[in-house]
Amino acid sequence: MTQAGQASLVWNLHRFSPGPPIPGCYSRDVNYAQLLFPDFSLILCGYLVCRYTALNRSVWEPVEALVYYFLFPVLLFHSIVRSTLDFQAASGLIGAGLITGLCGIALSYALPWLPLIGRHIDPRQHAASAQVAFRFNSFIGLALAERLAGPEGVLLIAVLIGFCVPLFNVAAVWPMARHSQRHFGRELLRNPLIIATVSGLLANLAGLKIPVWIDPTLSRIGAATLALGLMAAGAGLQFSSLARAKMLAVGTLSIRHFVLPLIAFGLSQAFHLSSAQTTMLLAFSALPTASSAYVLAARMGYDGPLVAGLVTLSTVLGMASLTFALGILR
Repeated sequence: MTQAGQASLVWNLHRFSPGPPIPGCYSRDVNYAQLLFPDFSLILCGYLVCRYTALNRSVWEPVEALVYYFLFPVLLFHSIVRSTLDFQAASGLIGAGLITGLCGIALSYALPWLPLIGRHIDPRQHAASAQVAFRFNSFIGLALAERLAGPEGVLLIAVLIGFCVPLFNVAAVWPMARHSQRHFGRELLRNPLIIATVSGLLANLAGLKIPVWIDPTLSRIGAATLALGLMAAGAGLQFSSLARAKMLAVGTLSIRHFVLPLIAFGLSQAFHLSSAQTTMLLAFSALPTASSAYVLAARMGYDGPLVAGLVTLSTVLGMASLTFALGILR
């Protein structure tokens, strides 16, 4: 990332979290409610606009397609290419992050086979919702990283994003492609989020840079992606869907907001991570789920309203899980 680009990113992140960061350690004055409120309020705006104005579902379905096929891929590619990824220095963090993610994937896949709760989980709903347990909101992650550990935190979280997003997107697509009996390889090759993340990583490794003249345009696309993606999730929200999948909701959100922070804490000790790396791993493990989870489920023909409800609850629970991970475990 160029010096000007890094300064621009840091300035934008400060809008979410005012105040000086404390490099390499946990800042106890972080207001998680304030940090998560923008995401939650955009989801609420989308819900109210869709339910109580003329901008109903017929308007929001094309918006979902725009976000899924264009805005999100551009944002992912731009975010990965412009980040400086120091793989050697962060090898322990990368290993711990990948293992944390793999544990989340395994646990979410196993929910239908668990005693007591497994028989109450609908297979099709599980296929769409499994991703909620292990995917994460990278926008909140970037804002939180800068607040906790300054520019070093931004670079560390960028490394985790670069390695984990491709894995998590593949893991999110697989159960839906398998359950609908679609060809998994074809679904991966056609998935715009996976194409964007893999191509972004390859471009980063090849040393390619975003031209300075186009960077402001891509940054504005990123801002539009965040707003429209969250509002689309709110527009698709139906709380009645959560009532039909209580066990599934409890299982996926428990993994996302309680189990993964505990696993991350154990791995930070096992890998002997530095203070800053431990802080970033714990924050990474406790983030709310990705807002694009709803768009992915809806565009693949699954229960989008259910996933939108889980995204909303996860955004609220993120305040508790971040406090648990960074205020108690850390």
